[in-house]
Amino acid sequence: MELTLTQPDDWHLHLRDGDMLEAVVCHSASHFGRAIVMPNLKPPITTTAAAVAYRESILKALPANINFTPLMTLYLTDTTSTEEIKFARRSGVVFAVKFYPAGATTNSQDGVTDIFGKCLPVLEEMAEQNMPLLVHGEVTNPDVDVFDREKVFIETVLQPLVQRLPQLRVVMEHITTKDAVRFVESCKEGSVAATVTPQHLLLNRNSLFQGGLQPHNYCLPVLKREIHRQAIVAAVTSGSKRFFLGTDSAPHERQRKECSCGCAGIYNAPVALSLYAKVFDEAGALDKLEAFTSFNGPDFYGLPRNTSKIKMIRTPWKVPESFSFSFGDIIPMFAGETLEWQPSLI
Repeated sequence: MELTLTQPDDWHLHLRDGDMLEAVVCHSASHFGRAIVMPNLKPPITTTAAAVAYRESILKALPANINFTPLMTLYLTDTTSTEEIKFARRSGVVFAVKFYPAGATTNSQDGVTDIFGKCLPVLEEMAEQNMPLLVHGEVTNPDVDVFDREKVFIETVLQPLVQRLPQLRVVMEHITTKDAVRFVESCKEGSVAATVTPQHLLLNRNSLFQGGLQPHNYCLPVLKREIHRQAIVAAVTSGSKRFFLGTDSAPHERQRKECSCGCAGIYNAPVALSLYAKVFDEAGALDKLEAFTSFNGPDFYGLPRNTSKIKMIRTPWKVPESFSFSFGDIIPMFAGETLEWQPSLI
């Protein structure tokens, strides 16, 4: 069996920089036409000039025969200026601004400490410039249970933000709960949307502990209960335009995952399309797959859909146990397992 799809885009991707960028970029670029590239480098991408330079690094790292367009983002801080937002919009290179609550995830220590007290003029300018805000939706208050941080963020930050600035377009990134599904569905279509990862569609929090601690299933936001996974699957396979593909593929060298204080992040770029196809296939919704992978994202961002095509072929293949590079190994999601769907560019 084969499916022909408009070439997908990845609306949430970590490519890192340096040797890591050169190692992983081909895994995304060989499947996706475009990607929204996260700005949480060291130092973070806080200016348009830095975004332009990072974009050039990505393009330089691409194999010569691959056509891939990185869509850049800025890292929102307490000191981001309205002038920077105007400059970013004029650049034609920056397509969104990322809101990390300070301390929420990898390299988020420079993130926002008070979104309403310190960033409101910038958010108002973003609304004026039609620049989407991409949200890592977790509170960082240590008194809030890690499994409740998305729900509390919606209640205390996101809902008030949408009510205060209804004209601001918002993407709630990598949603993990039924609460996030309900919130996105309650908002005006076209103003609030969500990206969804393969891991939050296929795994629940048991996957962190089965047979021992599983560091390669550890990501942030952390995996949740089965009831939440089921709610997210139902949402994305319903045909709703509010949800679209965002892998949150986040590579770390093996030793940084398998250690006493392992990094958060799942490397799914080599298997993402195969896993999304698995989800839609098992839900009996393969007819809805193309909209999720290829239409809803560009439609929300106001960008043209890709004209190139890919095939999804039902043919079993085994995921590599690891990818080896000069700096070490990267372990992909579902390492060593057999998947039923395989993507192929036409």
